[in-house]
Amino acid sequence: MIDEKAIVDPTAKIADDVKIGPWTFIGPDVEIGEGTEIGSHVVIKGHTRIGKNNRIFHFNSLGEAPQDVQYKGQETWLTIGDNNVIREFCTINRGTATGDGTTRIGNNNFIMAYVHIAHDCQIGNNVFLVNNTGFAGHVKVADYAYIGGFVGVHQYTSIGAHSFITASMVRKDIPAYVIVTGDPPKICGLNIVGLKRRGFTADAINGLRRAYNILFRKGYSLNQAVSELELMVADIPEIQLLIDSVNTSTRGILRSGEFEAPEFV
Repeated sequence: MIDEKAIVDPTAKIADDVKIGPWTFIGPDVEIGEGTEIGSHVVIKGHTRIGKNNRIFHFNSLGEAPQDVQYKGQETWLTIGDNNVIREFCTINRGTATGDGTTRIGNNNFIMAYVHIAHDCQIGNNVFLVNNTGFAGHVKVADYAYIGGFVGVHQYTSIGAHSFITASMVRKDIPAYVIVTGDPPKICGLNIVGLKRRGFTADAINGLRRAYNILFRKGYSLNQAVSELELMVADIPEIQLLIDSVNTSTRGILRSGEFEAPEFV
């Protein structure tokens, strides 16, 4: 299963059925779980833990030292879950001692070519990262977010669950469920297509549409809008995720927009 041209440190912990292509380098502190396939010319270093059934294509760099001038060789980590696809020429750095210490990638993510995930980033599950997406350090991406090609995300920014972002330089936190586009980025609607694909009911989507209008279109202060949304949670539990993405923001949420959101789908 390991090509004779690969270089694998004898102390690395590699499951018996892992496939490793030619000219790939696996360092001494790496663990790779069952069913994972690694292409050619991949470098995996540092304290890196990779779960089961991942497909890592050629010319990737995983677990290299963080690009942080404060990093002085401390023991830090990269952890990658199960069932991820990582396409060509991606760079995913491990964490920093001054940060969380670990860069984390969850499960079932699709990471396309030339994506950069910097130190201490936290990527959830079922996330799509399209070609040339770039994350600075400490970025958090919640489940089912879709980040389009050539999107840049400022350090310490949070991306909400089920959000959809295209062609933007993101500098503020993005709430759950919304569509963001442009530079400067603007909120331009609810991610209706994504919600339908994930099985949200018509009632839930219509409730989220009303919540969207309260948060972005009614002219309320942020505190007023959140108070209104809290009154709706009993009937539309999905709104709680939107509230949480607002209440946990550390950089302030993006609230600007160009387009009116219709009341019902």
